[in-house]
Amino acid sequence: MQNISTILKSVQKPGRYTGGEFGQIVKDKSKMKLRVAFCFPDTYEIGMSNLGVRILYGALNQLDDVWCERVYAPWPDMEEQMRKNNIPLFALESKDSVKDFDIMAISLQYELCYTTAVNMIDLAGLPIYARDRDENMPIILGGGPCAYNAEPVADFFDIFSIGEGEEALPELAKLYMQMKENGTYTKSAFLREASHLKGFYVPSLYNVEYNDDGTIKLFEPKYEDVPKKVEKRVVEDLNTSYFPLKPIMPYIETVHDRIMLETFRGCIRGCRFCQAGMVFRPVREKSAEVLNKQAKAIYENTGYTEISLTSLSISDYSCLHEATDMLLEWTNPKKVNLSLPSLRADSFTKELMRKVSSIRSSGLTFAPEAGTQRLRDAINKNLYEEDLMNAVRLAFKGGKSQVKLYFMNGLPTETYEDIEGISTLAKRVVDEFYKMPIRPKKPVSVTVSVSCFVPKPHTPFQWEPQNSLEELRSKQMFLAEKITDKKIRYNWHEAKVSRLEAVFSKGDRKLSKAIAEAVKRGMKFDAWDEYFSYDNWMDVFATCGIDPDFYATRRMSYDEILPWDVIDIGVNKSFLISESKKAYENATTPNCKEKCSGCGANKLGKELTWCPKRK
Repeated sequence: MQNISTILKSVQKPGRYTGGEFGQIVKDKSKMKLRVAFCFPDTYEIGMSNLGVRILYGALNQLDDVWCERVYAPWPDMEEQMRKNNIPLFALESKDSVKDFDIMAISLQYELCYTTAVNMIDLAGLPIYARDRDENMPIILGGGPCAYNAEPVADFFDIFSIGEGEEALPELAKLYMQMKENGTYTKSAFLREASHLKGFYVPSLYNVEYNDDGTIKLFEPKYEDVPKKVEKRVVEDLNTSYFPLKPIMPYIETVHDRIMLETFRGCIRGCRFCQAGMVFRPVREKSAEVLNKQAKAIYENTGYTEISLTSLSISDYSCLHEATDMLLEWTNPKKVNLSLPSLRADSFTKELMRKVSSIRSSGLTFAPEAGTQRLRDAINKNLYEEDLMNAVRLAFKGGKSQVKLYFMNGLPTETYEDIEGISTLAKRVVDEFYKMPIRPKKPVSVTVSVSCFVPKPHTPFQWEPQNSLEELRSKQMFLAEKITDKKIRYNWHEAKVSRLEAVFSKGDRKLSKAIAEAVKRGMKFDAWDEYFSYDNWMDVFATCGIDPDFYATRRMSYDEILPWDVIDIGVNKSFLISESKKAYENATTPNCKEKCSGCGANKLGKELTWCPKRK
């Protein structure tokens, strides 16, 4: 591409934009029937670390007539040069302009990437609003976790993929190519047909009306053949589904520069604040044999020296001991580290400690989420203080002296007694260290990290208000005063960031004008501290006549129409309401392995299958 070499000499980290890495997929574009630009609205280092993008990139490229290429958001220094030299957004593999592709797919991982995503559409030389793009412009497809409430960005996208995409996206691609070949393709005709496929939501095919108080009055399809609810897609058999065995090797350091093995999808726990635990149901597992086979293949193809077993809660993988035994047989001799993130304190055993100690010397991380048992029961964490103490004792016996504890403040039903409980619990962990007859040589260090509760769609807490900014800050300062032990380090999340996240998390289509205004002002990379400006956002909302508190701090009623009600994640609304009410009774619900509570998600896939050798 003209001027690209000159530009790369004047920006930081030019390796973000060169492409040409080992493992990238290059095809003869003259023979392709469909070209997809897969865009990640953040930097190369973060996008290259996303396992979902890797899976979908490979799944699409398995089709002979389809070429899927990668696009990452250029850092502001690169964007400045691109705009100055009239270079539109381009794909890494071919360096072709994104506007020349058939489909521009954008992964929406986090609400604060919305401005960056829309800015990428603009940088591609395309109108940002879907209604302004003509037949010769690419279809813009959204997906990822934020698609479960796509309404704040619905006006910018033609279509959304809801749920898991490794089977859905190739199906959409085949429909596109078929309609092109038989001469029936127009953008409107394609979108209408695509809405008939399971797991695809086309916002323009729905009417939305509002009440005088700003709540939704009506949300319904414009045509009888368009589904009233869009049911998410799930992959039933992870053992046979596509998984990338030849990942692209980055030229520069990325966030997760290692082998990532997906052990299972879903979660058995049902924490009432957790969106992932609800939208990724039902639980589906890979066998230990398949994991081991995939790990060996990726190791041979990459030479990575660390393997991370990924899931929402790795301790709940029923074949964990069998899988780690199989992996350690060959990873130990080859000096390949095995990482087990997302460990639960109540599942942390001496056997796991032995395996972790043999390969890692770092500290351990646990997430009690709340400082008192009452609040842990209210959020359905199903974790007891003694579980945590047993886990840290095992860690200290194993020679570890660093423990990280994750909590939230602003949770529904929270009191200042619950907040003080965080400091009490952290102090007890420190005291537990000094009770050990034989202690590690390094001094104990306990890091307490506290984020702000953000109500999320499709959870039992979706109707809840977020604490006001003043309340969140007051609680943060209160805890800071209560933590007096110098062996305890306290980190907290910026409340202003959480406030904006809540606005977009629970937002509707009226927010699109605010996002468009922010992009017009040059706002992007809101997830980065150096570019996030709360004051700028408040000014944008004021300019657009939007009250952010309407979304963030208003309690929604059980009977009102929610912006995301058009999406069916499989979990029944009646179940979510029941769980919401149980929170105020401090009543827990057993995990899925103990007892099925009838959430409804099993209608989407196979019944829970637990490793036979663990029964």
